[in-house]
Amino acid sequence: MKSLDQIAAELQGYDPQALAATSVQAFLERLVAPVTGTEQVPVAAALGRVLAQDIVSPFSVPPHDNSAMDGYAFDGEQLATGTPLRLAVVGTALAGRAWQGRVGPGECVKIMTGAIMPAGLDTVVPQEFTRSVDGSAIEVPAGLLRAGDNRRLAGEDLMAGRPALLQGERLGPAACGLLASLGLPTVPVLRRVRVAYFSTGDEILSVGEPPREGAVYDSNRYTVAGLLARLGCELVDLGVVRDQPELLEQAFRSAAGQADAIITSGGVSVGEADFTKAMMKQLGDVAFWKIAMRPGRPMAVGRIAEAAPGRAPAVLFGLPGNPVAVMVTFLAFVRPALLRMMGCRDTAPPPLLRARSQEAMRKKPGRTEYQRGIVSAAPDGGLQVRTTGNQGSGVLSSMVQANGLIVLHHAQANVAPGDEVDVMMFDGAI
Repeated sequence: MKSLDQIAAELQGYDPQALAATSVQAFLERLVAPVTGTEQVPVAAALGRVLAQDIVSPFSVPPHDNSAMDGYAFDGEQLATGTPLRLAVVGTALAGRAWQGRVGPGECVKIMTGAIMPAGLDTVVPQEFTRSVDGSAIEVPAGLLRAGDNRRLAGEDLMAGRPALLQGERLGPAACGLLASLGLPTVPVLRRVRVAYFSTGDEILSVGEPPREGAVYDSNRYTVAGLLARLGCELVDLGVVRDQPELLEQAFRSAAGQADAIITSGGVSVGEADFTKAMMKQLGDVAFWKIAMRPGRPMAVGRIAEAAPGRAPAVLFGLPGNPVAVMVTFLAFVRPALLRMMGCRDTAPPPLLRARSQEAMRKKPGRTEYQRGIVSAAPDGGLQVRTTGNQGSGVLSSMVQANGLIVLHHAQANVAPGDEVDVMMFDGAI
């Protein structure tokens, strides 16, 4: 396991006092590793879990050529004449059973969607495109079809003996349906990542406590809990920890003793009169960064070990105290790192979309800014975006109003109305 100093030495231009957002992401890729340990879970409970091994299809899907339409099945070679085709209907093929008859030239079988294609037949004409002739035959218009139309081939979805899903796949609704289509009652997944989290500060009130002058209610634990739950992590809520060395030490040791990762909010800013940073240094290998970003400049990362046999050190993410900064740093840095810890193959941040700005935005080159934005459809069918207004890092209501973050990159300068900007959408993340 590399130390933080060793990781830093691998990064060109690493400067903890002015760290670019891209350097943070590169550092965290080297810091975290996937958890070990697997379990079998029912497919019905597998949503959001990460596959521990490849899933090989035990049979082909579909297992037979079948019809993609309600219509009439026939031998497509008969279309070669280029003239209307008259076919006698000699039977009906239903879904769920094979039709046992034989079909000769000039004949067809009425067929239902999903029914097995009778032997020798390869084309289906949809029922609505045919004309009935004397109640016992149909006519297929010329130029309507090509041989093989409206037939699903055996194995065109999944082929027997080949991987249907790969290790590291985070299972979504479609993947769960695919697993069920293979008749699998359970699936092997990596265990959940356990994340302990707490807020720090004497000024923080827990929900239910009476208000007092100079104090604020703790929102960060609830937003962090929601973000972690969306990821499918196992949550360990350690509450609010006061600025007292013995309480902070107890919280960090408890977190490191039972979790894979620790998330704190508050206590990492320059000049704060509390003991959080000192305790992080005392108990672990921790770096304190000033990231060239807004909001969310101060951040701590590292590892904290608890003296438990066989337990790996817990990865620490010390986030700022302001509510918006907590959410932005989580989305930009912590979420991809946790996905890597979960064993996901795809740990990249969400893809950025392009939208035209509806307003001017001031921006200094030399830092990445994440502004809360409201993305909507423009009259021409493209995307447009406007800010939520006040971009203060304590304005949590702006995160409720926004449906994405406007990402103004490190070297980017002012934005004029009509300029295209990148946006990171929230859907599925918060």
